[in-house]
Amino acid sequence: MELENGTMVKEFILLGLTQSRNIQLLVFVLILIFYLIILPGNFLIILTIRSDPGLTAPLYFFLGNLAFLDASYSFIVAPRMLVDFLSEKKVISYRGCIIQLFFLHFLGGGEGLLLVVMAFDRYIAICRPLHYSTVMNPRACCALLLALWLGGFVHSIIQVALILHLPFCGPNQLDNFFCDVPQVIKLACTDTLVVELLMVFNSGLLTLLCFLGLLSSYAVILCHVHGSASEGKSKALSTCTTHIIIILLMFGPAIFIYTRPFRALPADKVVSFFHTVIFPLMNPVIYTLRNQEVKSSMRRLLSRHVVC
Repeated sequence: MELENGTMVKEFILLGLTQSRNIQLLVFVLILIFYLIILPGNFLIILTIRSDPGLTAPLYFFLGNLAFLDASYSFIVAPRMLVDFLSEKKVISYRGCIIQLFFLHFLGGGEGLLLVVMAFDRYIAICRPLHYSTVMNPRACCALLLALWLGGFVHSIIQVALILHLPFCGPNQLDNFFCDVPQVIKLACTDTLVVELLMVFNSGLLTLLCFLGLLSSYAVILCHVHGSASEGKSKALSTCTTHIIIILLMFGPAIFIYTRPFRALPADKVVSFFHTVIFPLMNPVIYTLRNQEVKSSMRRLLSRHVVC
């Protein structure tokens, strides 16, 4: 029985990250450790920001949402990857593959746009401080948050719509440990050149433009901070440096994967592993170590619970 779009493939076989059993065991242990850090780390950030009245600035509002996106993003690939390491046959249904692909780009696109919003917030706070409370009021922050969720949804639904119109009649082996556009699209039983170009334009060009725009905006901010003599200069430099590190960690792998023709390279799986499993860990670690306000608030929160 065929699906509505003419697809005969009902499932995809995932070839996984590696065929070596010893390496699989090592990666399994590493992912499990990372996963046990990702969720508590991100939920601790969310709990700290929501419970501390001193962390009500837009910066912390967006940081809490970034932690939520990271926690959600970590559910897309890592749990199934852990299960697949213990399975002899790594199989994902066609519909399950499409759902995984949708949420991967929905949350990933939303997170990329959130970093753009956070850069805008820092620009207004540092370069236009007198207008900050007017521009970044609670209603504006909620509107920006809604816009980035909508932007992530539109970005993802375009990816899914293009894939759903492709026929899949075999083979059905995905040379990866999860479903993503570059691998899935190559299994289609038709010429995919036009679709690939549309995918590169939707994901690759958008990612590259956001990355260059973010670097340019932070360059302007850093130049403004360097030329000022304000008391908050070191704090502003620390915050911007943290954001730049997050930007490099997120957009570097994404640019490598999506801004080129969909041809397999030896580094693809390693870069994808870093982007989908390791990167979400970096947000709580980097922000906890570099943001003094969040770190102090976490200590107070944890000390209260320990005393109780």
